[in-house]
Amino acid sequence: MAEICNDTPNSKHGKNKPTFKRRSTRVDLTPMVDLGFILVSFFVFTSTLFQAKAMNILMPNDTEVDVNDDVCASCAITLLPAANNQLYYYEGKPDNAILKQSTYNAEGLRNLLTIKRKTVIEKRGKDEMVLIVKPTAESSYKNLVDILDECNICMVKRYYIDEITPKEIMLVRQNSGSIAVQ
Repeated sequence: MAEICNDTPNSKHGKNKPTFKRRSTRVDLTPMVDLGFILVSFFVFTSTLFQAKAMNILMPNDTEVDVNDDVCASCAITLLPAANNQLYYYEGKPDNAILKQSTYNAEGLRNLLTIKRKTVIEKRGKDEMVLIVKPTAESSYKNLVDILDECNICMVKRYYIDEITPKEIMLVRQNSGSIAVQ
């Protein structure tokens, strides 16, 4: 704050001249410095709270031609996210696939992954479940993120993101209408 000091004495300049008191002013900038430090610390604190967080996705190496990943047919489940937030899936190999429909919520996808994981552990004695995600051209990015979130929640250790095959496109078309081919 500002303060006015009475440091200087009265001065007389002759007989008929008025007398003036000269006062000095002193400005205290301590509150302004405090306010500056508060603002700086506020912006530093809030900028560290909003750092981007990314989830690690391990993708298979496409350069290897002969990839032999031993996956039993009863351990695999394939998800086909389609248009309008529809989710189709089948278990086993695509040759004799029976397409079923599910939802992205806890009663749908989470329940499906939990039951599949438990049955694989009961049959095989260890967790060998493999999830294959093959999104259609009309599925949204949010659908893929929802599936990966459910993989983390259900502790699915092995999952792959692959391209959808023409046979799978035909299966989805038969159940939901037409979708665009990638």
